[in-house]
Amino acid sequence: MTSTAETSRPNRRVAVVLTNLGGPDGPDAVKPFLFNLFNDPAIIGLPGIVRTPLARLISSRREKSAQANYALMGGGSPLLPETLKQAAALSDALADAAPGDETEVFIAMRYWHPLTEDTARAVAEFQPDHVVLLPLYPQFSTTTTASSLKAWREAYKGPGEVHAVCCYPDADGLIEAQARLIRETMDKAEGRPVRVLFSAHGIPEKLVAAGDPYQAQVEATVAAVVARMGLSDWAICYQSRVGPLKWLGPSTPEAVEQAGKDGVGAVVVPIAFVSEHIETLVELDHEYAELAASVGCAPYLRAPAVGVEPAFIAALAQAVEAALETSGTAPQGASKGGPCAHLKACPGGCSKAA
Repeated sequence: MTSTAETSRPNRRVAVVLTNLGGPDGPDAVKPFLFNLFNDPAIIGLPGIVRTPLARLISSRREKSAQANYALMGGGSPLLPETLKQAAALSDALADAAPGDETEVFIAMRYWHPLTEDTARAVAEFQPDHVVLLPLYPQFSTTTTASSLKAWREAYKGPGEVHAVCCYPDADGLIEAQARLIRETMDKAEGRPVRVLFSAHGIPEKLVAAGDPYQAQVEATVAAVVARMGLSDWAICYQSRVGPLKWLGPSTPEAVEQAGKDGVGAVVVPIAFVSEHIETLVELDHEYAELAASVGCAPYLRAPAVGVEPAFIAALAQAVEAALETSGTAPQGASKGGPCAHLKACPGGCSKAA
């Protein structure tokens, strides 16, 4: 019997491009990675004549300390190996869902290899009928998703209709994967009281004031997880602050300190990260664990990133399937021209990024 997928989209060549920020693969890559990061106008919104020398200065000053942090993970970031596992799992899921398609999953990193420009050439050589851009950022931000989509638009010169998933903050599979991992981590507390701290990467408050939907979408993800699990003691916090600007708060260190004052432990959840990397393996597992010990926040436990959790991979596959039914850029679940289901800021974000 022929499946619906085979009859509706037979023999189409589909390139799925997973986008993420990337990470240095060794000590020598740390400085150029940092330069690429801080030279992105989405990160430092200054004219190039000012931004580029500033990026050189920042990357030089931070090279040694960053190398020390990456040394804790073996010298380089595990982000690419983690993403390769996700790409393989997604490829299998898409083959099962649409066996009539010839689908290949590519990876495009923003600041280190495989860089967007290189992946764009590889996708063009694949000669796809359709290209689906799938950021590994569940929540849309101008600093992450918008930057990746803009870079792709500038780099890709190949054939095929381009579709993009702008966000999927409350995708059912994402929420189920998060909930399962949190339950498993809470079990390790063995009945001791703990507060679930949903830790997201912070951004400056001025970006949110200008219309960036990131904070609202983080809150939407957390609300869905809290409702799924019936949590009563939880908080949202933000990590990884850099620079003098006022960032979203409270900060994760502040939330850990508050838990200690309240006499409870913490289960820290990397709610905006889908892969293990420096922010989880060093910042959460080392820096904030040491802080927790010093302020009496015990136990201090950390839920894993969703990685290749089957429910999460299924959500990504569903996002690809929905994107192929949608023109341009849209959130997951807004197929066939439906309205954005993810808060008021998504259409504006999509229109700016597409």
